[in-house]
Amino acid sequence: MAVLCTLRAARAGISRFFSVQPTQFLHCPGVRSMAADKELLMKLRKKTGYSFTNCKKALEKFNSNLQQAEVWLHKQAHREGWSKASKLQGRKTKEGLVGLLQDGSSAVLVEVNCETDFVARNVKFQQLVQQAAIATMAHYHSKRAAPTDYTKNSLTTEELTQLKTSLDSSALADQLALAIGNLGENMAIRRAAWVAVPSDWHIGTYVHGMLPVDNPSLAKMTFGKYGALVICRPLEQNWKVNLVELGRRLGQHIVGMSPLTVGSMDDPPGDDAETKMLAQPFLLDPGTTVGQFLHTSGVSVLDFVRYECGEATEGAEKV
Repeated sequence: MAVLCTLRAARAGISRFFSVQPTQFLHCPGVRSMAADKELLMKLRKKTGYSFTNCKKALEKFNSNLQQAEVWLHKQAHREGWSKASKLQGRKTKEGLVGLLQDGSSAVLVEVNCETDFVARNVKFQQLVQQAAIATMAHYHSKRAAPTDYTKNSLTTEELTQLKTSLDSSALADQLALAIGNLGENMAIRRAAWVAVPSDWHIGTYVHGMLPVDNPSLAKMTFGKYGALVICRPLEQNWKVNLVELGRRLGQHIVGMSPLTVGSMDDPPGDDAETKMLAQPFLLDPGTTVGQFLHTSGVSVLDFVRYECGEATEGAEKV
């Protein structure tokens, strides 16, 4: 009989427990606090991109003060990034990306290097390439007057790392250290070229080995292993010439045939070993030279830039 009473009492307790509505738990201060903490954690994680562990540590350190936690995270990341960058310095960086950014009648090519192709495909690395391109564009736009002729400039590693970024006005060197800290590889912002032309001229662009870009924030960038900028000037008003397509074909030729100079229309036709662009067999039509192709198109080429990721150069000197 005593056992039976005990069982009935236990059933009654269980019944009362399950009769409590779920909403009653949601009104408990502890549950509300946990939900708020999780929301803050997600917000900080989304805003900064740092790991959940570090974001949680920052919120706990500053009693869920989002602004203080974010400042602390950035300081820690920079400190750890510079430390890691120092340790990795000297390791070879032969992989990476060439990035292209075009804005109206001006365009930028940048090269940023890393150790492996795996890291080159990481969004954080691509964002570093983007920041280098944007900083270069902003640097020259601030000095630019309306050109009557084309302008071409380049920046070395030392000059690039001193440029300010669009993120928080920090130097590119800080963003580089942050990327090294996050991705764990040595990196280098190697070089950048900027060209600008009058509004009635055209900058032909081409990037080979293009990487697909899934992140909307990178939509204006084009990434690859080779890149070319071609300064084109129409010789007359010829509405039949598609300058965009013509510029793309010329860029493709420059990437594929690696000319060293433009040359002259008077240069005799050369073979595949020719280094003057106008005398080279046109890559897309080897039966004609580039000079002959341009003559029939009514367009002249004044200059070009060619980047190959990881190529050996004498140095990225200022033009």
